[in-house]
Amino acid sequence: MEDLEKSRGGRPRAFDPEAALDAAMLLFWEHGYEATSLAMLREAMGLTPPQIYNAFTDKETLFRRALARYHEREIGFALDALGAPVTAEEAIRLLLMGAAQAYTRPNKPGGCLFISGALATSPQAQGVADELKAYRKAAEAAIAARLAKARQAGELPAGLPVERLAKYLTGVMNGMSIQARDGAPADDLRAMAETALAAWAIEVQKAVRPTE
Repeated sequence: MEDLEKSRGGRPRAFDPEAALDAAMLLFWEHGYEATSLAMLREAMGLTPPQIYNAFTDKETLFRRALARYHEREIGFALDALGAPVTAEEAIRLLLMGAAQAYTRPNKPGGCLFISGALATSPQAQGVADELKAYRKAAEAAIAARLAKARQAGELPAGLPVERLAKYLTGVMNGMSIQARDGAPADDLRAMAETALAAWAIEVQKAVRPTE
């Protein structure tokens, strides 16, 4: 491998692994796992194939590293919303409105990498699909935990089905991501969020008055 790198002329090129990983993350985010080829990665990262393999082992390992990078750099809005010292309703508003903004940021691919990264994968990429599913299920669990905490504190009615609501809210965010991939502007996603918040209010009221 060293000889292959040197064959391009002299010593192997030094590179910034952080910048290379950022470039790979954006490429996977834009095209998905299977549609991103080694040639595309080589061009975006500015590396030779031996450098890519030496630094990141293989494409799947690189993708998993990119997912961790995405989690570290791009979902702060969700962590901030669910951890904010506000009511559960306001936390969910911050979450959905944050998603509307994050999924349509200029100079970034539309939507969420965890949702669009492997929507259609072959059996050979099942491990990648499972990894993305784990990230999505973790997001759903975090929403459910935030709602359960509010219910336990008496802020939300005791009969509120928090797991079902968390699944619904996650589904809304998934839909927002797909709409963003299709070019929907932030205002359209905010309208989807408002509709979801109205449905949330109805669900809470049903739990307050379960016999009506």
